[in-house]
Amino acid sequence: MKLKNIGFSTMQIGIVAIVLAALIAVSSLVSEYFASSYNMMIIARSLAFIGLVTTGQAMLMLLGELDISLGTIGGLCGVIAGMLMVNLGLNPFVSMLLAVMFGALFGLFNGLLVTGLGLHSLVLTIAMAGVYKGINLVLTKGVAITNIPEQVQFLGRGQVWGIPVPFIIMLVIALLITVIAHKSPFGRYIFAIGDNPPAARMLGIKTNRIRIMVFTLAGTLAALAGTLMVARLGTAQPSIGDSWVLPSIAAAVIGGVATTGGVGSPLGAILGAGIIGVIENIIVLYGVSPYWQGVISGVVVVLAISFDSISRRFLFGRH
Repeated sequence: MKLKNIGFSTMQIGIVAIVLAALIAVSSLVSEYFASSYNMMIIARSLAFIGLVTTGQAMLMLLGELDISLGTIGGLCGVIAGMLMVNLGLNPFVSMLLAVMFGALFGLFNGLLVTGLGLHSLVLTIAMAGVYKGINLVLTKGVAITNIPEQVQFLGRGQVWGIPVPFIIMLVIALLITVIAHKSPFGRYIFAIGDNPPAARMLGIKTNRIRIMVFTLAGTLAALAGTLMVARLGTAQPSIGDSWVLPSIAAAVIGGVATTGGVGSPLGAILGAGIIGVIENIIVLYGVSPYWQGVISGVVVVLAISFDSISRRFLFGRH
């Protein structure tokens, strides 16, 4: 089963990569502006933030879990970073690091609640999303924190060889976590738990400890996305992260991460995020109403889920 899962994940990544390449090729033909360096930079920069959240969400989905609070964790940690820099006058880089550590703590807390209370992660993190959003609004009163120091804005706005810095950060982290997921004992434990939790426990895998660690990782990545967005905007907006959760789940599903756990790859999830990003970009270029973005993304997700279900049923005999 394990070898099948690995082979299936590789096949899924290949399929998603081909779809993304074909979508880029077609988009380049139908719009003269799509392949411009400026538009490519826009796509890459927007992909950077949702890509970090998607990577964490994909790791959770490999376990058979979800975290609906990742967007609000990102937003709250962005606000924390802004307050530490502006209100308390701390070094901006230290402030960003502390904010990311807060994200790790929030993710840890989610993991402890899920494992300790035995609640379904979907239900619990919906509630925690409300908690984190409420704290955000209590701290800011709904008002953005301005005057973010310029020295950290390079992390959100800068470019290296024409490539946005946030995209480079996201890509390095996503590739590192992909290697960990597929080449380390920790990654094998994640796949084992997602594939068959009772069997994983019988093998001596500390399933709750692994779950807590992955929730912590997801919270850390969400916080990093939030702090980088603050650097990008130059302000700590209370609304940062509000629209990140559903796209992160959709991207993972499109990228071949099974909704039931045990099958998929963080790299595939990033490619899935790229597909969503290209679709949304071409919609904007053609002047289509933004309200159609949700419709089209929803249709793509339904098709991806259907393909995922049919493929796993054919390969593994699962229902």
